[in-house]
Amino acid sequence: MTKLTRAQKASTEIAKKGKEPHSIRDAVKLLKTYPARKFDQTVEVVMHLSIDPRQADQQLRGSVSMPKGVGKSAKVACFCPSDKVEAAKAAGAIEAGAEDLVKKIEGGWLDFDVAIASPDMMRFVGKLGRQLGPKGLMPSPKAGTVTADIETAVAEFAAGKVEYRNDDAGNIHCIVGKMSFSEEDLIANLEFFVNMINKARPAAVKGEFVKNCSLCATMTPSVKIAV
Repeated sequence: MTKLTRAQKASTEIAKKGKEPHSIRDAVKLLKTYPARKFDQTVEVVMHLSIDPRQADQQLRGSVSMPKGVGKSAKVACFCPSDKVEAAKAAGAIEAGAEDLVKKIEGGWLDFDVAIASPDMMRFVGKLGRQLGPKGLMPSPKAGTVTADIETAVAEFAAGKVEYRNDDAGNIHCIVGKMSFSEEDLIANLEFFVNMINKARPAAVKGEFVKNCSLCATMTPSVKIAV
């Protein structure tokens, strides 16, 4: 029988505690007691909702700027008219353009995390469904990535604004920070996101809305949250 290391034993004990529901504050405290890793782990919240993802009026998708940030920046590409290119780059876009940017992506360039587009550019961006769709990079009004105010959108997403959307099982995943964050900063971000999702409850959903909520880091078991 393989003998567990001290760190593995500690993780096992914490994981047992994590199966019981905790308040947001206690869940963060427990998560922070996991043994440290050699890198700064990303902290993520997962919410299982009683929505029917097949129904358009029950789907949840959007973007959010956490009050304490998420500890990471993003590479932003911006589809915009030629007279907005310099402004988009000044706001933080690594690349900006119209048909020239479309051709670059058609040629295989996909070295970015978020795509922003002004509404008048979507007639060009629509051609990139095969390239952007499978990677979740297609700009969308619901996600805040199709907007007339491209400078603000570029600046926000470059600074760490994150997108969220439900999957086919009714789950929503969202980054809420890093393990290096203070407990108070993680609590602030987590409370902000959970409250935001509760307020976004679709009118068609009856009864209990949040079935389950858990917090985890990149290499930790999850901690259950009572919401």
